[in-house]
Amino acid sequence: MSQPTTHDWKPARNSKNQGMPAEDNPEKDTIIKDAVASRGESDDGQEDELAPHLHTKTFLAVFSVCLIYFAQDFALVGAGAQGQIISRHFGRPGDTVWITAPITIFTVVLGPIVSQAADYWGRKWFLVVLSLFGGIGCLIVACAISMNMIIAGSCIIGVGFGAQPLLHTVASEVLPRRWRAWAQSAVMVSNGLGLLVGLLAGGAFNRHGNPNGFRYHFYIAMAFFVLASVICIFVYQPRQTDLQMALSFKEKASQLDWVGYILLASSLVLFCMGLFWSQNPYAWSDAHPSAPFAVGLALASVLIFYEAKFKKDGMFHHGLFKVNWNFTISIICVFCEGMAFFAATIYFPFQVSVLYETDFLMVSVRFSIAYITTLAASLFTGLYCDMTKKVRWVTFTAFVIFVAFFICMATTNKDSSLSVWGYPVLMGWALGMTLVTLITAAQLSIRAELISIASGLIISVRSLGATIGIAIYNSVFISATQRLEGNVSKAIAAAGLPQTSIEKFVADLLAQNTSSLSQVFGVNQDIIQAGLGALKDTYSAGFRNVWCTAAAFTVLALVASVFLFDPSKEFNNHIDAPVEKEEDLFS
Repeated sequence: MSQPTTHDWKPARNSKNQGMPAEDNPEKDTIIKDAVASRGESDDGQEDELAPHLHTKTFLAVFSVCLIYFAQDFALVGAGAQGQIISRHFGRPGDTVWITAPITIFTVVLGPIVSQAADYWGRKWFLVVLSLFGGIGCLIVACAISMNMIIAGSCIIGVGFGAQPLLHTVASEVLPRRWRAWAQSAVMVSNGLGLLVGLLAGGAFNRHGNPNGFRYHFYIAMAFFVLASVICIFVYQPRQTDLQMALSFKEKASQLDWVGYILLASSLVLFCMGLFWSQNPYAWSDAHPSAPFAVGLALASVLIFYEAKFKKDGMFHHGLFKVNWNFTISIICVFCEGMAFFAATIYFPFQVSVLYETDFLMVSVRFSIAYITTLAASLFTGLYCDMTKKVRWVTFTAFVIFVAFFICMATTNKDSSLSVWGYPVLMGWALGMTLVTLITAAQLSIRAELISIASGLIISVRSLGATIGIAIYNSVFISATQRLEGNVSKAIAAAGLPQTSIEKFVADLLAQNTSSLSQVFGVNQDIIQAGLGALKDTYSAGFRNVWCTAAAFTVLALVASVFLFDPSKEFNNHIDAPVEKEEDLFS
């Protein structure tokens, strides 16, 4: 009786994977076949199901990648929730979007590169080195003396996020496939904890208007990145694969999809620049938004054609899409989930701070409800998938909840403070379910040796959705709020403020200069309330645009999720890339 193979490149064993087309890289495919043959497997690919006995080494490996995820999300929520504070501190509120956008752009661009390269050079040092880059970026933001320095620091933090796909990959491949949902649940729990702790820390640091509050946050984020990198060095000790040892550096480099990487980076940056500049401050008729947008779309079209016709084993590896529809559907759903997540991450705390709360800690407390719920939802989803071996309807339910959240938020106005306390529960529950099921479904529906590329593509597409979403939300929000001065002027004029005082009143109100506001000639409490009411009503319209836009994309994911199928046979005891010796696993 032969023991189950634990080789990194062993193809998945189930009826759906039988007859799966071979990879288009003959050299890699030969290594895979030789490795499988050398392990003494039978020709029909069947193996006995033996339960592995996992030890501390495996769980420490999972812990190390979860800690990296915690550090990433602690930094991300600092950039997102405190973006308005940081941009106002440097006198450039219109550049708020450029604090978070570089992080998502770098995640999109670097994700496929790192995921593909990690198959040839191993996972460990990509995790360690890129996480150290994240720490350096946090240090730059903490020490920044200008908005340009903040943006530069965000770019370097984004480099650290290039390792994010490997976090999902390692957590999955070192554990048995039947625990795949639990692996993703662990990742999502670390995700939720990082966001939760980051929110509360940021709220505490900025509670009393401390101009250096964000600096303390990013100093701590730097420490988390460094700590996670050091722990990863010592506790994650993966075994080298045949693919790593068989090829030279030049041969490995030649396998990477360099043309695709360049097209992806250039098309995405230009596309997003066009969207960011739309209405901020240029009209679409101006060349500033329209030219980059058009060139970006053209380059994206070239990328699609190149990947479809010329590069079959690149970052859009054709083997990911030939087996069944699960991976394609997961890609569509995770794109929309990325748009949904960043709509909530950026605009929920923004709405609360503008309409309901002046204490930033209370803003963070309100939003933290979502991430507390995420922790419970992640554990529930892992348990559900483990017990039922199903992912389809729980994914559908998650997107129903997401749609409900956006519909509820779209109905809010300046008087909805009490209701907005409860709506984050919906967002957190949906967030805790979607990534667990989608990544599990995608990883269990492909060849085992493509797990890194698959995870890279999933996370990159999620960040692509976030990047495009941020740009679209920025545009639809500004389209409503650009009428802010006019709306306030009309309201205070109707309330009786002299015409000569309107300009001064509006300037002080928008600058939140309350002391000067009360000294404007002719002003009284009724006029101040009229101005504040007009301001909040205009902002409410902008937020409503965001929530309706996010709901529309989430409905698309909801419909797509109906067509997922449950890869139940893949929930087995096979381990794709164990960190322990085979005699220890099956002794």
